[in-house]
Amino acid sequence: MPNYHQWESHGESFVPISRPQLGTNTGDEIGANRTPINPYRTIVLDAAGPSFNLDSDVFDMDIDEEKPPNQNAQEIFEMLKAAEEPLFDGCRTHSPLSAVCRLLNIKSESNMSDNCYNQILLFLKELLPEDAKLPVDYYRTKQMVAKLGLRYEKIDVCQTGCILYYKDNEDKRDCPKCGKPRYKPKRRGSGRQKDVPYKVLRYFPITPRLQRLYMSSKTAEHMTWHWKYRREPGVMSHPSDGEAWKKFDQCHPNFAREPRNIRLGLATDGFSPYGNMAHPYSCWPVIITPYNLPPEMCMTSPYMFLSLLIPGPKSPGKNIDIYLEPLIDELKELWVDGVETYDSHKKQNFQMRAALMWTINDFPAYGMLSGWSTHGLLACPCCMGKSKAFYLKYGRKGSFFDCHRKFLPMGHPFRRDRKSFLRGRVENSTPPLRLSGEEVWNKVCTLPKVCDLHASSKLPVFGDQHNWTKQSIFWELPYWSTNII
Repeated sequence: MPNYHQWESHGESFVPISRPQLGTNTGDEIGANRTPINPYRTIVLDAAGPSFNLDSDVFDMDIDEEKPPNQNAQEIFEMLKAAEEPLFDGCRTHSPLSAVCRLLNIKSESNMSDNCYNQILLFLKELLPEDAKLPVDYYRTKQMVAKLGLRYEKIDVCQTGCILYYKDNEDKRDCPKCGKPRYKPKRRGSGRQKDVPYKVLRYFPITPRLQRLYMSSKTAEHMTWHWKYRREPGVMSHPSDGEAWKKFDQCHPNFAREPRNIRLGLATDGFSPYGNMAHPYSCWPVIITPYNLPPEMCMTSPYMFLSLLIPGPKSPGKNIDIYLEPLIDELKELWVDGVETYDSHKKQNFQMRAALMWTINDFPAYGMLSGWSTHGLLACPCCMGKSKAFYLKYGRKGSFFDCHRKFLPMGHPFRRDRKSFLRGRVENSTPPLRLSGEEVWNKVCTLPKVCDLHASSKLPVFGDQHNWTKQSIFWELPYWSTNII
């Protein structure tokens, strides 16, 4: 069907579109003498950004002599060449870059090993003509498309998770809190010259990923869907229709005035990458999701950005704030200063800002992120210190049986039921008040941050009057107290 868009994200199989020789004109029933669009050339130009110019800007030109392109421009030109030239003499359907991207996509979706990928490449080179421009192995394939990717940083971590070797601690070789060394000892005769840290945090900056959403012509227009297509009151089809989003707009009108500013959600949980039968290991990815996109795109795999990969082998516990420090620093910069971004849909630059609206996690991870422990009799973050939980007489297990009747309307017959719940109890208490962000801040503003706490220390009257374990690092965000979630 003419003009039909292939919905690969919804499960339809990819159908390659046969097109004529790359770089030539064509005539068809839609239009004659039209230059075909090379999607892989578009990908390269999107990755290069709006500051890249195919003309004289990328050259270091002098009045008397011409100089070759700088290194960054040279890499872009090499990828443009790989996107435009045919894979081999006479090939009309693929370029070296398109073939490599398809192979990498198959490797990722099929969970193919590096060794299997190398063997397939060698077999393909035997099938194709000798002039086929395919890399010989996976290492050279990654080098070919490296410029299309996005960088990440390796940040060394203390063995016990006390600190990150980051900012003021970047050059230290021993942990200033526990005194343990940063690097593994070198073995005699191993020949290893480079220091190897005990633990490494992988940090993927989110700013270039958010900028890519506007640099790409396929997503730039969708990033303002939440502003253009809001539903009538009482109908909720997107988080922008919810109370939390509207309340944030009221508290920060300058931020809400620019619909291209990005609202984010954060999700994290632990998993064992080696399965249940192998040695236990708990790895914690931290995912950032932009909510500007329409419902069918929002929170789908292409738009769930891995921002942190927290190493194991144990759960970080309340020390997860230590690992979140680089991400929080970047979120503060995106809120205060923003970053200049090119909008490929409107063909203009703007100052993009971003705000974290909420976190998504299970109950144990909720306790790690919020600072309110989800263990013990005061585990409920709604009841907090007014919980009616009790220990079982023989098992000594905490029980929350019959803690829910106080949320019923005052005239509800269950409140007067003395037999179906705890024997002889009539529930007359009212539900706990829902605290605002400012009220919660007044409770935690005097609490120490996790970086100031000893690993095994507990705050006074913990478990009796409160379950606070720390002041969460999210309170460093200037707008966190205005969030109602």
